[in-house]
Amino acid sequence: MRKFVTPFAAILAMGLFLVGYALYESSSGLGVKSTKLLPPANGIYHGAFPDFGPEEDIVSAKRIQDFEALVGKGIAFAYFSNNWLGGIHFPQKEVQAIASTGATPFIRMMPRSDWYEGQPEPVYSLQKIADGVFDPELQKWAAEAKETKIPLLVEFGTEVNGDWFSWNARWNGREQGAAVFQQAYRHIINLFREENVTTITWVFHVDAQGEPDEPWNSMAAYYPGDEYIDWIGMSVYGAQEPGDDWQTFQEVFDEAYAEFAAISATKPLALLEFGAHENNKKPAWIAQALESISSGRYPRVKAISYWHSNWENDDGTTSRLRLDSSKESLQAYQQAIQNPLFVTEPVFE
Repeated sequence: MRKFVTPFAAILAMGLFLVGYALYESSSGLGVKSTKLLPPANGIYHGAFPDFGPEEDIVSAKRIQDFEALVGKGIAFAYFSNNWLGGIHFPQKEVQAIASTGATPFIRMMPRSDWYEGQPEPVYSLQKIADGVFDPELQKWAAEAKETKIPLLVEFGTEVNGDWFSWNARWNGREQGAAVFQQAYRHIINLFREENVTTITWVFHVDAQGEPDEPWNSMAAYYPGDEYIDWIGMSVYGAQEPGDDWQTFQEVFDEAYAEFAAISATKPLALLEFGAHENNKKPAWIAQALESISSGRYPRVKAISYWHSNWENDDGTTSRLRLDSSKESLQAYQQAIQNPLFVTEPVFE
């Protein structure tokens, strides 16, 4: 289990890590070491989206440390969005902030030029990405990622089977749209390989309740292939807004798990987003989620990441998914996460 550290100790640890890595490069003569996140030999990684704000990119070491102190346990990785609203830029400051705490940065590449959902993307279309229109920007992103020498987790096109996002097939040719997503994601990974970026673990991310319910929108239809992807992740939510129908964690994940696991026979799986809006059922929802994962009910799940955040909805209501939305909800998480199966030290090959 990773111990909590003071900011000074965290910075010192990060400095020693980079020095050691540089010595490895110098002594080996092999350049940057190939670095991929391995599933833990025993256990399940404990990660989080530790309230990086409604735009998902207000990243700071303090927010990570506050989350760890709140739940009483460290995190193996911190999850945040790399929004392309102002252009395609490597999130250098955010990566360094996360790494300074000892956690691994987990970057969601979000190819969106605005916040509107449920419509085609006017700038960063999948076809343009696949055709290389943004290669100069992506090459610069890759070069800056490589220069950090920090192991990264990266996903492109979060919850791709959900038509709320513009990279869903509905907005990219429907029946042909999933193949265009594959082409775009493969193109990005191939470009990074050409730039000799070997410090990235590539993740594919779907939603448990994707929309629409059409054959062309199946999870597997979007998958770039085992030769490209290292981990496969899923979002599993209960009610997210006041008035939403209530479903238990098992009701949602049981229905989706078989299709999720069938995407690849070998890749490790991750629960990349999970959470529920506050009501009197939330403590039991959280307890069931963590007990189900730790019990082996979903045996290939090797990492989890709670979505610890609140946000305002268009109708003026507030979605309260933060774990401290009530004393009872927080206690449910605090108690369950102390299970030693939930580990905080990432292992890289």
